[in-house]
Amino acid sequence: MHTDPSSKPHLVSVVIPVYKGELTLASLIAEIADFTDVRTTAGGVEWRVTEALLVFDNGPDRSADVIRKLVDRYDFVRAVWLSRNFGQHSATLAGMASSGSEWIATLDEDGQHDPADIGLLLDSALRNYSPVVYAKPTNEPPHGPLRNVASRASKWIISRLAPGQSTTDFQSFRLILGEVGRSVAAYAGSGIYLDVALGWVASRTATADVVFRDEGQRVSGYSARSLVSHFWRLVLSSGTRALRIVSAIGAIFAIAGVVLAIVFVVQRLFDGALPAGWTSTMTVMLLASGAVLFSLGMVAEYLGLAVNMAMGKPPYLIASDMRDGPLGRGQQP
Repeated sequence: MHTDPSSKPHLVSVVIPVYKGELTLASLIAEIADFTDVRTTAGGVEWRVTEALLVFDNGPDRSADVIRKLVDRYDFVRAVWLSRNFGQHSATLAGMASSGSEWIATLDEDGQHDPADIGLLLDSALRNYSPVVYAKPTNEPPHGPLRNVASRASKWIISRLAPGQSTTDFQSFRLILGEVGRSVAAYAGSGIYLDVALGWVASRTATADVVFRDEGQRVSGYSARSLVSHFWRLVLSSGTRALRIVSAIGAIFAIAGVVLAIVFVVQRLFDGALPAGWTSTMTVMLLASGAVLFSLGMVAEYLGLAVNMAMGKPPYLIASDMRDGPLGRGQQP
């Protein structure tokens, strides 16, 4: 006798990349523990958390010790140890690859994502028949006005570079169909932006309205440099349209050069003399050389990304807890 699949609760693996989670992880896991029992969404769908995977990304604080204590305390908590710091997206991929449930929910370590909202994401996934659902904050994300404006601007830029993808919906709080998430984690190359990779294989994406909480006691792990790097990875992963834009810039400068030459020739014929204009000459040279260098840099970035993937550079490497290996016999870091 076959059991009606609709009568079984949906099983969810929670993936949390950990970089600076010393102060927030314990309270977040305590919240998630309440959802290891079957819950019912607002839409009447039963679900429960089967595991929480804490992916240690070799941060500077004592998150590793906190992870070990949580693994000892809770049966549903699992640790995923990375060999070095790979970044949030790579750590999330490692957690997705290690998951085993029907659904994968990805949460930040800082507590701004409420685990109870996983039910809202699940309702949206079933209602829209979507394998990927992003949380859509109805309030201003608690990052500060400058970072929020920069985030919106960068997503708008990428939406112009990759019009087939809803980049404005990208969030680190997501619900992903398990087989889709694990497949992406298996083939994604080094430097690939996670949400872009999901967009390549997901038939459609959806959103669910949620309220983001404050980030708790910890300071954001993102510096200005890491945020720029994050944006640049998104640009490179969004396809080759940026290269076409670079080609268009080159064509515009070439046309401008021809027009300027014609202007000078006409002025020479009618006035008998060309302007002395050292400043204008230098300005044109600087603009042109800047466009050339920018174009070369863009091409070099794409080549570098391709070379890293061709050489087999892994986006992440899962290892054992170094404390339990030979390195753990020496002085503890």
